[in-house]
Amino acid sequence: MTQSLHIAVIAAHPRRRSFTLAMATAFADACRADGAVVEVRDLYRLGFDPRLRAREMPDHPGYAPRADVVRERQAIGDASVFALFYPLWFNAPPAMLKGYVDRVFGMGFGYSPIQRGGNQPLLVGRRLVSFTSSGAPQDWVERSGAWAAMQKQFDEHLSLMTGLKIEGRHNFGAIGPGLAPIRFKECCAEVDRRARRLTASHTPTA
Repeated sequence: MTQSLHIAVIAAHPRRRSFTLAMATAFADACRADGAVVEVRDLYRLGFDPRLRAREMPDHPGYAPRADVVRERQAIGDASVFALFYPLWFNAPPAMLKGYVDRVFGMGFGYSPIQRGGNQPLLVGRRLVSFTSSGAPQDWVERSGAWAAMQKQFDEHLSLMTGLKIEGRHNFGAIGPGLAPIRFKECCAEVDRRARRLTASHTPTA
């Protein structure tokens, strides 16, 4: 029996009718059209709580993830690709997404402790791809140093801790109110191309 590609689309934007959610939908639709199994986690509509509680911290006696974290880990646990969709606020991920990573991708899912200190990545062999948007043009985001800093502090550290392979990161710059329809269609087409490239790289197992 052929095993389908499982993809978890994790989207963070407070507005349902947003550029972020539109891109996440376009990506999910393209992946499903190519036979992938897609689980969409719309964090704001789920009412996810990004706040890490004291009892969730691994060094707390009786440490245990809360029920909402357990549900999320069950929902995305079979994914071989994690696709993040979010806007850049102050050139960084929104608190909602950062809190999701802190709570869901933490101890017991993204990594486990090993003897003599350090951590053992638990998501080796799986992939990470990110789609972001910014009000500033992409060249400004790069010239300001924000692009390199964010990749180092967020993507690369997440990869280091969990073992996820960074498949790619794409930012849509100069996104704001009054976005021209032709520009919106171009962005959808770009997401579609990248989604199909991702599914095409999947090697089914029998």
